[in-house]
Amino acid sequence: MEHCCLMSELLGYARVSTADQTLDLQSDALSVAGCSRIWTETASGATTARPQLDDLLSHLRPGDTLAVWRLDRLGRSLPHLLQTVEDLEDRGVGFRSVTESIDTTTAGGKLIFSIFGALAEFERNLIRERTSAGLAAARARGRVGGRPPKMTPKKITQAKLMRDNGMSQTEIAEILGVGRTTLYRHLK
Repeated sequence: MEHCCLMSELLGYARVSTADQTLDLQSDALSVAGCSRIWTETASGATTARPQLDDLLSHLRPGDTLAVWRLDRLGRSLPHLLQTVEDLEDRGVGFRSVTESIDTTTAGGKLIFSIFGALAEFERNLIRERTSAGLAAARARGRVGGRPPKMTPKKITQAKLMRDNGMSQTEIAEILGVGRTTLYRHLK
């Protein structure tokens, strides 16, 4: 569908998680909102492969607006949703969520989305602070992070004895259940 002149369009995206759910509610709401075309998809929210969304994104032009029935129809998570909307904004494309009445082509909609972004960043910083505090507390109690070493002092002693008795390092690694590189590192 080619346009003789540049006109901005409102393009919709509807998604349900399972084949049992119906797209009618979302499609009807997007039509009422004024979408000239609606892409529909049956895909889990956690799924990264969404061919219909990819197709819709390739059709969007600067000045267009992508509309969804609800925010959770577009993003797998808040960070993913924020990144998607930011990518749209970088391309000069607006975003609208019908149910939440969010429209990034308006000053109020931009403000709401900025607040979402600030809250997501705040949450990431809290998680980072709690993780750092937890690691520091564990270190203060004498615990060290990370997974336990494959080569215990007992295994190292055993490996050295096997090597001294003429076994190859490949055989020793196999018997001890470690990789050759791990074994070489401990037998230097």
